[in-house]
Amino acid sequence: MAEVKVKPEVPDPMDIESRIIELCHQFPHGITDQVIQNDMPHMEAQQRAVAINRLLSMGQLDLLRSSAGLLYRIKDSQNASKMKGSDNQEKLVYQIIEDAGNKGIWSRDIRYKSNLPLTEINKILKNLESKKLIKAVKSVAASKKKVYMLYNLQPDRSVTGGAWYSDQDFESEFVEVLNQQCFKFLQSKAEAARDSKQNPMIQRNSSFASSHEVWKYICELGISKVELSMEDIETILNTLIYDGKVEMTIIAAKEGTVGSVDGQMRLYRAVSPLIQPTGLVRTPCGLCPVFDDCHEGGEISPSNCIYMTEWLEF
Repeated sequence: MAEVKVKPEVPDPMDIESRIIELCHQFPHGITDQVIQNDMPHMEAQQRAVAINRLLSMGQLDLLRSSAGLLYRIKDSQNASKMKGSDNQEKLVYQIIEDAGNKGIWSRDIRYKSNLPLTEINKILKNLESKKLIKAVKSVAASKKKVYMLYNLQPDRSVTGGAWYSDQDFESEFVEVLNQQCFKFLQSKAEAARDSKQNPMIQRNSSFASSHEVWKYICELGISKVELSMEDIETILNTLIYDGKVEMTIIAAKEGTVGSVDGQMRLYRAVSPLIQPTGLVRTPCGLCPVFDDCHEGGEISPSNCIYMTEWLEF
């Protein structure tokens, strides 16, 4: 008896396209051809290529490059309408800038990722800026260089410097005022604890204040023109710790407690040394937390150290 061969059922092209779209939604950062092949092992390579090319031509997928090869990513309908009429090179540059997020990307890195000539990249960047699709932002890390990001994004703190910078200039006076006011608040808290005439342990515990309490006090003073976060205030409190004026402890806190993070709360209190330290320890280098990173010509160096300057003036 002759063997009966069953002809494999040919999948519907629309079903293949729908499945590829589903995979792209499952993996929003993009999928490789291998992912599609693993999901649909019985589909021929030609059928797979036809489906992908059709989705690309209809503008439903973006084609990206990565270390793993080509990536297929679902296209944002809003961005697709914005980029309507743009050529492939312009779309490629836009995608590279979009992937950089709110940290932005230098034109040199755009050139490296796109393999386009610098003159062509500059032309594309000016065109995208004129359409208000991207914007150039000066970075505090390199004042003479600009990074590019999508027009509607708020730059990351690493780019703008956060609350401590204004037009790429470090606001040293503002930081000093915050430093003094935070210490003043903790001092008043410690004095109130001592005046309570309680036993030493209760006095010590009541002299602590959370970073949220310090943040609330600074906000109520109204001395800042920019909105400060608790992270900003903790940065100031850390400088007071490095100066030996404040100490910090971490306690467990109930979930949802104001000022707590991951079930922990940081408490701070003003301290005064029982005895004056020796001359060697008084030098800034003796207590410096970034001593190992300090060297001439670096971002932290003796020539621009404010603590060293103040110590020498003393």
